[in-house]
Amino acid sequence: MSIEKLKIESNQELQQMITDDMNKVEKDLTLICNNVPINDRTTLDVLCHDGNGQLVIVQLSVNEDDLMLLHGIQSLDYVNKFKSFLKATYNKHKIDDKESPRLILIAPSFSDALQLAVESIKGIRIDLYEWEYLKLGDHKGLRLQPIFGSKPSEKPKEKEEKPPEKKREPKPTKKKELEPMPETEPEPVEEIQQFPPSPTEEPKEEEETFTPKEEPPKRKLKLF
Repeated sequence: MSIEKLKIESNQELQQMITDDMNKVEKDLTLICNNVPINDRTTLDVLCHDGNGQLVIVQLSVNEDDLMLLHGIQSLDYVNKFKSFLKATYNKHKIDDKESPRLILIAPSFSDALQLAVESIKGIRIDLYEWEYLKLGDHKGLRLQPIFGSKPSEKPKEKEEKPPEKKREPKPTKKKELEPMPETEPEPVEEIQQFPPSPTEEPKEEEETFTPKEEPPKRKLKLF
């Protein structure tokens, strides 16, 4: 017996299959509402919350459609603005309005361009699911296969301040006392005689120099 792939003709038919059993998409998803108009071109297909109370937007398509990412982000922004109002309106649901909503896209296939765009988006969790509608004998069923899941970047954990390490003071080193050197007697130095011995010069007698004495000038005698 072979498995036959069936086609889903409209978004309403696909939406009915999804909302009948939200656990097909993800465990503990609870339906809040569906078909919420956002603007003239965008409709929020399914709004629900998970087990933690986080709001989840589900956008559906029966064809490969890159525009569904744009519609999903518009729906995400709309819900994020009015999440406090939604919590008050749907007070029977445990909605956490402090948590940012996340997005799930469900389609038969996704283009490479859409997948690259989803991978480049930071700070928003976006999950992609591909669906198949199968028939086996008299049984029909919707099969969902997750193909991509992104998570917002986690906040860096604050580094725990470590107490300052105590500096180890170096142990005082004992100065080694210098041992006194043993006294050694100086070796006798031998007198080296010069050879040949230098002759001793006798002191020369100083020669007396004779300087003539100047005589006073003679006076001339005058005759009378």
